[in-house]
Amino acid sequence: MEAIQLNQYEDISPVIDKPIISYQKVSKSFGDLKVLREIDLDIAPGEIVAVIGSSGSGKTTLARMLMTLEQPTSGVIMVDGEPLWHKSVNGKLVPADEKHIRRVRSKIGMVFQQFNLFPHMTILRNVTEAPIHVLGISRAEAEERAVAMLNKVGLGNKLDVYPAQLSGGQQQRVAIARALVMRPKVMLCDEVTSALDPELVGEVLEVLKEIAAEGETTMLLITHEMAFAGDVADRIIFIDKGRIVEQGPPNVILSNPRNPRTREFLSRFRQQWASKS
Repeated sequence: MEAIQLNQYEDISPVIDKPIISYQKVSKSFGDLKVLREIDLDIAPGEIVAVIGSSGSGKTTLARMLMTLEQPTSGVIMVDGEPLWHKSVNGKLVPADEKHIRRVRSKIGMVFQQFNLFPHMTILRNVTEAPIHVLGISRAEAEERAVAMLNKVGLGNKLDVYPAQLSGGQQQRVAIARALVMRPKVMLCDEVTSALDPELVGEVLEVLKEIAAEGETTMLLITHEMAFAGDVADRIIFIDKGRIVEQGPPNVILSNPRNPRTREFLSRFRQQWASKS
């Protein structure tokens, strides 16, 4: 990434005064393939945003850049008022070092499609390791936080079991507890039900609904579950061919989208959404 003048984005009028997440003219290419094209997106503190779109639309890449798993080709991503991939040096934004990226990234909790639990550790240890080794808190405090969070996701009676003894839905709930125990300012969920059997999807979505309802954590949800997005999101964003095509409240986007491409995409989910309404 090249150095960027700090005033490069002054002509952009932010939608939100003090966004917790801000994508500013963010693009991503893999060789000649342009996956994201000058994305501008602000997310307010406490807002629940669902991102929908077809496979290959760019929605997962949007999340992966926030996770710092993919680096933007151009543009700036801000987290809680700080650049994620850059830092300021003599009035310019220059590529940040790993220490800076790690510190800013620590404000983000991540839940992936795969659970990524440590198979040789109990559920309690899976949830306490990061607070101890990353946040530097005592084991006693970490265990207190972990027990409270595992109770919240309905697994307080599974502290001493191992991941292999749990269903996929239960393992994903442990992964959610592991992210939340770090007390992140932003919770990023990337297709968290896609690896689950259909009968297990509901239990994970119910936990996320409860967390969203508390209103304490900003959430960015990459999802193909339209009914779930309609239930929990404050705003739905539809991405197509690397661009934000349409965004707005769920009742507008899911019931009366204006863009023809949004209507075409949602037509395949209409029956699912109607059955939930």
